[in-house]
Amino acid sequence: MLTLSGISKSFAGRTLFDAVGLQVNRGDRIGLVGPNGAGKSTLFSLVLGDATPDEGSIAFQRGFTTGHLPQESAPVGEQTVLELAISVSEEVVELQKKIHAWENEHPDESDEIDHNIHARFDELGGYQLEPKAKRILGGLSFRTSDFDRPLKEMSGGWVMRAYLARLLVMSPDLLMLDEPTNHLDLESLIWLQEYLRGYDGAILLISHDREFLNELIGSTVEIRHAGLVRYRGNYDSYLVQRKAKDEQQLAAYDNQQREIQSLMAFVNRFRAKNTKAAQAQSKLKQIERMEKLAPPPRDDRKISFGFPQPERSGLRAIRLTDIHQAYGANKVYEGMDFEAERGEKIVLVGPNGAGKSTLLKILAGVLKFQTGEREPGHNTRVGYFSQYRTDTLSLTNSVLAEALSTAGRVTEESVRSLLGCFLFTGDDVFKQVGVLSGGEKSRLALVKILLDPPNLLLMDEPTTHLDMASIEAIIEALRQYSGTLIFISHDVYFIRQLGTKVVHVNSGELTHYAGDYQYYLEKTSAESARIGLTVGLAGQASAKGPAKQVKRTREEIKAQKRREAEERQKRSKGRKDAQQAVYDLEKRIERLEAKQAELTTELENPETYENAGKAVQVNRELADVTRNLGSLTPQWEKAAAKLETIE
Repeated sequence: MLTLSGISKSFAGRTLFDAVGLQVNRGDRIGLVGPNGAGKSTLFSLVLGDATPDEGSIAFQRGFTTGHLPQESAPVGEQTVLELAISVSEEVVELQKKIHAWENEHPDESDEIDHNIHARFDELGGYQLEPKAKRILGGLSFRTSDFDRPLKEMSGGWVMRAYLARLLVMSPDLLMLDEPTNHLDLESLIWLQEYLRGYDGAILLISHDREFLNELIGSTVEIRHAGLVRYRGNYDSYLVQRKAKDEQQLAAYDNQQREIQSLMAFVNRFRAKNTKAAQAQSKLKQIERMEKLAPPPRDDRKISFGFPQPERSGLRAIRLTDIHQAYGANKVYEGMDFEAERGEKIVLVGPNGAGKSTLLKILAGVLKFQTGEREPGHNTRVGYFSQYRTDTLSLTNSVLAEALSTAGRVTEESVRSLLGCFLFTGDDVFKQVGVLSGGEKSRLALVKILLDPPNLLLMDEPTTHLDMASIEAIIEALRQYSGTLIFISHDVYFIRQLGTKVVHVNSGELTHYAGDYQYYLEKTSAESARIGLTVGLAGQASAKGPAKQVKRTREEIKAQKRREAEERQKRSKGRKDAQQAVYDLEKRIERLEAKQAELTTELENPETYENAGKAVQVNRELADVTRNLGSLTPQWEKAAAKLETIE
């Protein structure tokens, strides 16, 4: 459907792509990965025609359609949410306007409008658009009452959801999504994930949500050092393959360097001797004829930090009692209670608008509530990481001035050192905060927290705008954090790595789950099944008498769920075992190949033959290595084929 050939692109003297190629076929699910600034969004712009390559060509299949969701913003006019969602083309919009105008002016004669207008609207699927749009909008957490609301009344996040809905209604041949989960809550993210699994077209996806990528993609394209490298499998599989590839490349490079050093040692030793000069010259030519290998590329700069351990708080970090909070007529909480103990890592989940961010702001003390009591525990110090970074940053300050404005007693030297850990180096520290990217603002907000570490840390969507390397660094640091952590996130991987307790927030009610995210999923799944069973079998139980029948059915459902869970675990273990088997064989083959190169080099050294016994021994070792390589290669092919079948 789409072919990129020999694409090169540079900006301000920096090469983003150097003669790269990419093929996208119907049904492909491709994740585009790489650090911030690598060129992911630029590649999208090239495909969409918003930018032109310096060299190379981009070819589309005839009749091929493309749809794109931008990462940040989209225009807002007078349209309602539903009108935007069904505005899949200019022709559809114009036809719909004509139909609505006729119906408004001739309420009793709507069937008498020009037949051709109805026919064309029907041909374009116009009459199926509205029901489809409503289903999709509902999946993205829009209420029915939102459908007729003007977009200009809604926040930027909801506007982006409406544009995502329109894109899904359009159903283009290639769906290009740039960070589609940024503006979604956990429930709508999971809905989108399921919807995209059944999508008919191809998907090209940029996302820093590791779990989302793992669930959706079938191949990964990495932008690395101006090149594109494609790996089969999801994101986790890509990490394993890339590591193995880098290790193989490093081993081959090291072997070649050793060989060159050995040849040069011979040249330097014997080039002055008449009897050996010809051999020395031959070795030099051998070096010149070699196709020199490049070392594997070094990873790009990464955030590197440890969380300073805060002063210990009391056993109870904070308590809320009988909290009432409303925004006008919208009552968010009526008599809400909440308590967190020292060292807990609590994730707040629930639909968008349920009150999660409001709860976090009340805990932080930045939002006044109508009635109730907020009681921080003994020695509790609160740090708040807002979803909207500008809430906690002064946009007119420089990066350095903003970091120095922390309440803690810090020196400029320590601040600059920490800023360096978060990739603010050189003149970067004099940038004005207002011109920073979303990821840079997130990093600066983290710096401010680290300069004055709290023992109660409240974080609202901390991973938004951060790349995966940065997210991994934050996860590792927060694992070591000894204080209390309460956070909101739609990043399932982040939640799974950190959350030890889940609080579900919905319609002003808090439901506590004394376990991690998987425990929460299992409990809520069981509760949903129990509710459905009660509704579905109530009549049957009363008609047929024995409640024992219902109980037996419940046990059957539990047993079925247990069998399904065991089967999933078995499949997962089988995949991991197969991946490990391939990796182990590759490592053994690498070691043998390295040994083979080493022994071959030794046999090329004239000094080896000065000791006849040594030459025989080296030849024997080389034969053993070659034989072992011959037996391992078919084993690797068999293991790789098995892994491919499983995946």
